[in-house]
Amino acid sequence: MPAITSFRSPHTADIMHRRWLILAVLCTSLLIVMLGNTALNVALPTLARDLGASASAQQWLVDAYSLVFAGLLFTMSSLGERFGRKGIMQLGLALFGASSLYAGVLANSAGQLIAARVVMGAAGAMIMPATLSILTNVFPREERAKAVAIWSGVAGGGGAIGMLLSGFMLEHFAWGSVFLVATPFAALSIVAAALLVPTSRDPEQGGIDFPGALLSTAGLVTLVYGLIEAPTHGWGSIETFGLVVMGLALLVAFTWWERRAAQPMLDVRLFSKPAFGVSAIALTLVFFTLMGLFFSIAQLFQLVMGYGTFSSALHMAPIALFMMVAAPLSPGLVDRFGKRRTVAAGLAIVAAGTAMMAALPSAPSYGAVLLGMGVMAFGMGIAMSPTTDLLMSAVPATKAGMGSATNDTTRELGGALGVAVLGSVMASRYTSQIASSLGALPASARSTASSSLGGASVAARNLGGTAGEQFLEAARQAWMSGLRLAMVVGAIIIAGSALFAFVALPDRADDDPAIEPAIDADLFDPSEREPQLVLIDS
Repeated sequence: MPAITSFRSPHTADIMHRRWLILAVLCTSLLIVMLGNTALNVALPTLARDLGASASAQQWLVDAYSLVFAGLLFTMSSLGERFGRKGIMQLGLALFGASSLYAGVLANSAGQLIAARVVMGAAGAMIMPATLSILTNVFPREERAKAVAIWSGVAGGGGAIGMLLSGFMLEHFAWGSVFLVATPFAALSIVAAALLVPTSRDPEQGGIDFPGALLSTAGLVTLVYGLIEAPTHGWGSIETFGLVVMGLALLVAFTWWERRAAQPMLDVRLFSKPAFGVSAIALTLVFFTLMGLFFSIAQLFQLVMGYGTFSSALHMAPIALFMMVAAPLSPGLVDRFGKRRTVAAGLAIVAAGTAMMAALPSAPSYGAVLLGMGVMAFGMGIAMSPTTDLLMSAVPATKAGMGSATNDTTRELGGALGVAVLGSVMASRYTSQIASSLGALPASARSTASSSLGGASVAARNLGGTAGEQFLEAARQAWMSGLRLAMVVGAIIIAGSALFAFVALPDRADDDPAIEPAIDADLFDPSEREPQLVLIDS
C-alpha cells in the first residue's frame, strides 16, 4: 500500500462532516445561473407586448446574458483561482441578486433590461465555475463522482426548472416576477456560503493573465455571437462568416499566447489528454442536443400543439425530472461498466430519443413527444456526469477552476451551436415547404409568414375563414417537417459522438492519481495544518 502525506486538522474533519450541506449550497447557486439562462425565454412575448420590445430587442435580451457569460468564464475562473473561489462566487451571487431586483422592480424599458442582463451574465460567469471548483476540492475521490452527478443533474435540469418557474410566475404576476425569483435564492446562497463553504484558491496562481483574459473574452464573445446570429443572417452570409472566422482567429491567438505564458489562464496542453479533450467534445455535443431540444420543444408545444405559456413549461418539466433521476444513477453504472462504456451508452440513448423525435407525425400527441424527449433527457443525465468527472479528474485539484471554466464553456458553446445549427435546419426546411402555400396570402404578409411559424399564425388569423385554417395547417405541417429533419441531423451527430466516445474516451484520466488529499491543502492557514501519514490501498 503506497503512502502519501496529507494535511489533517479539526478544520478538515469539520468540512468533511458538512460536505453534503456545502454541495446543497453549490447546487442552489448553480440553479440561479441556470434560471437566468432559460427563464426569460418564456417571458419574451409578454415583454414584447408590455414594453414594446422589438424583435431585435428581444434577441438581445437573450443574447446579452449568453454572450457575456460565455466570454467571461475563463477570466472569472482565473480571478477565483487567484483571489479565492468562495469570494468570487459570493460576489457573483450579490451581483446576480441585485441586477435581478433592478430588472424586476425598476427597469421600465428594453434597454434597461438588456443592461441588467449583461450584469447577470457577468455574475453567472463568477458563480458557475466556482461551484464545480469548490466541489472538486471538498469531496474525496471516492465520493466525487456522486457529487458531480448531482451537480450535473442540476446543470442539465435547471433550464427546464427555470422555464417552469417563469411560466408559473407569468400566469399569476407581472413580468417583473420572472426576474425577482432569483433574488431570494441569491440572498440565501450568500448567507449559506458564508456559514458553510470553505475558502480555497490556487497557491501557485501568480498575477492576472491580462492578454489571455482579453483574447479569450473577445474570441468567445465573437464566436458565440456569430453562432447565435447565423440563423438570422444565414450560414453563407458575410456577417456569419466574418464573425465565426474572427472568433476562431482570436481563440487561435489565445491558444498561442497561453502556450507561451509563464502562468497561463488555461493550460491548452490539457486538450491533448483524451480524458480532457474527448470529454470536452462529448459535453459540447450533449448540450448541442439539449439546447436544440429546448429551442424546438417550446415552439412545438405553443405553436403546433396550442399550449399556453405555463402549460408549455409544465409539459417540458419531465426533461428536468428525467435528467435529475438519471444523473445519480451514472456512478453505479461507471463502477460496473467503466466511464467509456457508460458515456457511450448514454449518448446512444440520446441518439435513440432524438430518432424518436424525428419520427413524430405532423399532429403529434403529448405521449409521443414525452417518450422521445424523456429518452433523450435520460441519456443526457447518464452521459453528463462521468464526462464532467473525467474532465475534472484530468486537472490538478489546485487548478480546478481551469477545468471548471472549460467544462462550462463547452456547455455554452454547445448550446449556442445546437440552437444555431438545428434552428437553421428547421428554418430552411420550413421556408421551402411553406412556399407553395404562400399564394393564399396578401403579398405584404408572405415574407413574415415564410420566416417563422409564429408569423404564419398571425397571417392565418388575419386571413380568417376556411382559407386561414387551411394555411395554418399547411404551415404547421411545414414546421413539423423542419423539426423532423433537424432531429435526424441531431441523431446522426449524437450517434457519431457515441461511437467516438466508445473508441477514444478513457475510463480514467491520464494522470488520475489513485491517492490524493481529500481536501484541498490550501483551504487552511499553514499553522493549522498537521501533517500525517495516510495509508490507502492502491
